Amino acid sequence: MNRAFLRNAVRFLAADCGIRQFLDIGTGLPATDNTHEVAQGVAPDARIVYVDNDPLVLTHARALLTSTPAGRTAYVEADLADPESILSSPVLADTLDLTRPVALSLIAILHFFPDVAEPYAIVARLMDALPAGSYLMLSHATGDFDPAVARAADSYRSQGIAGQLRSRAEVARFFDGLDLVNPGLVVAHRWRPGGPVEELADAQVSIYSAVARKP
Repeated sequence: MNRAFLRNAVRFLAADCGIRQFLDIGTGLPATDNTHEVAQGVAPDARIVYVDNDPLVLTHARALLTSTPAGRTAYVEADLADPESILSSPVLADTLDLTRPVALSLIAILHFFPDVAEPYAIVARLMDALPAGSYLMLSHATGDFDPAVARAADSYRSQGIAGQLRSRAEVARFFDGLDLVNPGLVVAHRWRPGGPVEELADAQVSIYSAVARKP
């Protein structure tokens, strides 16, 4: 569902909102429908910066995530926990024009940041660095629908894996000061699916997603 949401959101931002710059943090290993593939499929001149703190991920990304001739892809090894290391990257400065709108992509990463890691402040700092007309696209795991999801999260924490499920209200806080795009903050399979909504219960997905614009 995270990958489907990313695909739908990037296509919407490129096709309907005219966004040509994407900052994808927490990239993960390359898969299908990567950010640059979707964006450049709409706008071949789109520019994308991928950020991850795993050198192995970036090695694979550099080998597999290649740009169209008219656009550009670049890769930054940095940690979301240190937003300044991302914003001050020469690679980012050489690839994206931060005086023009940028879509910040945070897909399935913020639930690895407990409140003590100040995830709300991190997102606010990144959005503060982007101009008006920029967008935040985000997905986040929740325990709102299925107690088993919450139990699994507790089990991960007992094994030393940091993380925190958040309620709808808690996820909504990441969008404070931004204008949510229809349909707002919804379970991921219900966000502009581009066809009939999959026959899944919300509890089977247990991921909130939304896109919002910086006024």
